Amino acid sequence: MAKQITDKPSFEDFLNCFPPVELPFTLGEDTHMLFSKENDPIPGAVVAEYILPLEGEEEMDEVTEYIACFALPTAKNYHAVVYWKAGLLNYEYKLFTFDTKGYLIAEKVIAGTTYDGMELTQTMAVIQENLLIYLVSGQSQLVKEEYTAATSTANRLQITEDGKIVEL
Repeated sequence: MAKQITDKPSFEDFLNCFPPVELPFTLGEDTHMLFSKENDPIPGAVVAEYILPLEGEEEMDEVTEYIACFALPTAKNYHAVVYWKAGLLNYEYKLFTFDTKGYLIAEKVIAGTTYDGMELTQTMAVIQENLLIYLVSGQSQLVKEEYTAATSTANRLQITEDGKIVEL
């Protein structure tokens, strides 16, 4: 029997929005376009029930968009998903881990683009098979129209066996 639209979406409904991805995988500036074409839109009821609370929001606004990207390979103790959030001058790939009952364990912005009026920051991420995540960020001041390599940063994260996201 098909589920009624009026039913509250389950955690499994939320997880089903995120297809598995083959690792290694790179998240870059335009990767969200691939997900937008390949993945179904996240149903409004799922956004309202699961994503808005993660974002600390009570209702959708007209300038924010969410695109389901992928689920990382299933672990025994947790689920890990990535979605893209587009807001005003802020585009983020966000990684969330949940325990098997659906409770949030950890969250982290792992890639994206932000602009604060003076400086543009772009971050790319590479997720390896062992769940090591390499982040590289670069900043440029658009007023000067130049990029300075000295302002770039590199970080490493890892998802632990219990779903925590730790900086290495």
